[in-house]
Amino acid sequence: MSGTSERLVLPCGEVSLVGDAWGDPAAPPVLLLHGAGQTRHSWRTTGSVLAAAGWHVIALDLRGHGDSERSAAGDYRLSDFTGDVAEVSGALPAPPVLVGASLGGLAALSAVAGPAVAGPAVPAPALVLVDISVRVEPEGSNRIRRFMTAHTNGFPSLEAAAAAITAFDPRRTPPANLNGLRKNLRWRPDGRWVWHWDPRIMDGGPHSLNRLVPHPGTGEPTLAHHLEVAQAAPSITVPTLLIRGLRSELVSDRSVQALREVIPHATHLDVADAGHMIVGDRNDVFTASLVSYLGHLRAEA
Repeated sequence: MSGTSERLVLPCGEVSLVGDAWGDPAAPPVLLLHGAGQTRHSWRTTGSVLAAAGWHVIALDLRGHGDSERSAAGDYRLSDFTGDVAEVSGALPAPPVLVGASLGGLAALSAVAGPAVAGPAVPAPALVLVDISVRVEPEGSNRIRRFMTAHTNGFPSLEAAAAAITAFDPRRTPPANLNGLRKNLRWRPDGRWVWHWDPRIMDGGPHSLNRLVPHPGTGEPTLAHHLEVAQAAPSITVPTLLIRGLRSELVSDRSVQALREVIPHATHLDVADAGHMIVGDRNDVFTASLVSYLGHLRAEA
């Protein structure tokens, strides 16, 4: 297995997206989409393993994240991320399997469903949702949002950033080497380390992922993208798999049932000793499960 990847720059509307690619470009494609606040580097082991299994793998930095460009207009609604997924997918030689964690999963789901995209649905061979569903636990969602918006002015050191992450999830083993944090943080000239994503993504403005709208049934403030995904999901007919962390605070048994109600053919599997960040918590189990699932799909095609 080789971990060597090729760096890509992909024009995508108003922004250019940066990605890493592994494997033979002539092989069936898989598009890996990270969660909010993450970067493409979270997929590096998974990408290498999938390539060794015969797939052409592309991991993207979503708009406003990592090395991808930030939107000049601050456009970070779910429909903006979804449109990027649709455009990148359409530029590939063949429709890719879409694998998305959290925000990446919502964008992938919306792209396959179609209504959130200014054009037809993305003809993906399969959809894999990584700890995300059409319904999530509000308490867990709010806790994650509070963490993401609590440190927009950054940290005085990498050690301080590591301490904040450990405080948020004490069950995760603190990193022995802080160099990995450099993938998710930028050093600012004033000496502070800030997240490697545009804070406007979560500022709550009208073009933000974090914007609230009244729920049509209750009138309660609700994240707009939760409503959009719930409305779009019933149109999905492609093979769909949900991989859930058993100790996820976001995706519960009710979340799994909600997905099955709107996508009856969806299947799911649980990863023990993993929370919402499955790819980081149990990458070995996650990646083996994904390779097995995609191998079965390819054998049945």
